[in-house]
Amino acid sequence: MSRSAGPEYNTRVIRRPTLALALLAVVLAAVAAHGARPITAPSADELGRLVHELTTPEMDGRRSGTPGGDLAARRLAEWLAAAGLRPGGDDGTWFQSFVLSPGTRVAADSLLEAAAPATRRFELGRDWTPHGGSMARDVTGEIVFVGHGISALEQGWDEWAGVDVRDRIAVVLDGVPEHLPGVRSSRLEKLITARRHGARAVLVVDDRLPALAATAAAVGIVSAAITEPAADALLAPAGATVAERATAIAERRAPAPLLVPGRVRLRVDLADAARTAVNVVGVLPGVDPDLASEAIVLGAHYDHLGTVRDETYHGADDNGSGTALVVGLARALAEAGGAPRTLVFVLFGAEEIGLVGSAHYVRRAATPIERTAAMLNFDMVGRLRDGRLTIGGVDSGHGLRAAVESATRAAALPATLRGLPWGPSDHSRFYSAGAPVLFFHTGIHPDYHRPTDTAGRIDAAGMARIAAVAGDVTSRLAAGERPAWVAHAPRRPGRERGAAPVVLGVAADGREESDGVRLAQVLPGSAADRAGLREGDVLVRVGGAVMNGFDDLRSTLRGRRPGDSLPILYLRNGEDHETTATLDARS
Repeated sequence: MSRSAGPEYNTRVIRRPTLALALLAVVLAAVAAHGARPITAPSADELGRLVHELTTPEMDGRRSGTPGGDLAARRLAEWLAAAGLRPGGDDGTWFQSFVLSPGTRVAADSLLEAAAPATRRFELGRDWTPHGGSMARDVTGEIVFVGHGISALEQGWDEWAGVDVRDRIAVVLDGVPEHLPGVRSSRLEKLITARRHGARAVLVVDDRLPALAATAAAVGIVSAAITEPAADALLAPAGATVAERATAIAERRAPAPLLVPGRVRLRVDLADAARTAVNVVGVLPGVDPDLASEAIVLGAHYDHLGTVRDETYHGADDNGSGTALVVGLARALAEAGGAPRTLVFVLFGAEEIGLVGSAHYVRRAATPIERTAAMLNFDMVGRLRDGRLTIGGVDSGHGLRAAVESATRAAALPATLRGLPWGPSDHSRFYSAGAPVLFFHTGIHPDYHRPTDTAGRIDAAGMARIAAVAGDVTSRLAAGERPAWVAHAPRRPGRERGAAPVVLGVAADGREESDGVRLAQVLPGSAADRAGLREGDVLVRVGGAVMNGFDDLRSTLRGRRPGDSLPILYLRNGEDHETTATLDARS
């Protein structure tokens, strides 16, 4: 389940007496008019075994874009094939591939060299490295040292004032001057400011050369990191060093720009090295010619967090449980001979880093999204601790509530029904695209996003009861009148301990290790949406605070009130823009 803020729903509780364990193998009524056999829900043993296999050491936490994640996808395809489904991915395969992270690598012809007065070529990877978001160009120009490259007018400090960097290569120090402790400046701001002043390129002096992924946010300028010894060599024609310039700034508490004689050539060539991941898609064609062109999607994300600092996050409940349940239902429904409408089973990749896989599927659905009658999402369904299931989105389509109420009554499984469709999981992508949704969930627990979320803590018997309800609901939706989509205003995230009293309405994209805050989602109608922000934008500065991660955004919002207006500096396709967002109250 994604880390985004939790959903707010309309709530109604259905309570029925719990029946004996025999109900775990409840046989669901099939659609007799089309000759299908009864649907036997997957057993606790089957579901428990599937979760165990998804959390073995070789799966390595199933992080998308890793060998463990790829192994999980292959295993899922094998299971769907064994169940008798047809592949629904790209080019007749089980896999629907998408770009997980754009990714780049430095091409061999990238170079940095002093062209005059003496020629010297600097070693790539030792003396310098391009930024991952740099423009790919070949530039030549004079060097201008611009201190830390900071413009902090409120503190009376502007290192760009009176410095002509037009068509030149600016050299700037990382960080801020010691006598300005309250000022923060990011790499992105330095690059934006240099471009605004007409610089042709920027070299940032860094103690350690950063990885390309750490500088992947694009600014429309040629840029690179350079070590201090290499920078000293560039400043040598002016008789200066980086340390001498930094000392002059500190002692005089004044900018100390320097124009360096000679010319430098910088060529950045970045080749594509995109990381990819896959959705796993299986199709069970409909048996009713009048309904088979429409689909019911049963989905769950199979990815988790992988191994972090030598600890494996196994993700048994999140979301080995939902994945196992979908695989079990695929087998059960195929054995029953299918359903009137086509059934599409999708195991999504990259949910944990911004619902990336489900967003891709919605754009390239096996059955077009406009013919998707409903989507059932199973995310964390392995901890039926108090015997109660939560099903969200029952008011997202006409008839969904009645179908769910009938199924939960038949299985004698108490359920909390929540009307609104919004939530931090894959179904929200479908609802936003116009498909009614149901969200099956058994709640957050202390093992959520921790290495202790292991198969031994799964309630497989509870999963079997949920599978019985889900199979019944699927049968009703696959045969009955198509649910008409119902519009709902975007939910505002619920109040969490320590949360800000306001909401901007964005979710961060976990694909990047880079500076800034890349947006994975912008909620329709939210403060961010009204301000013109879009998915993929990179927040650079919000309300005067530098954004070097989502925690910076949380901290900035924590001290604000509803109605406050925040100036926002952001990047879109390498171009910097400014806007203002008026914050909403968090409900």
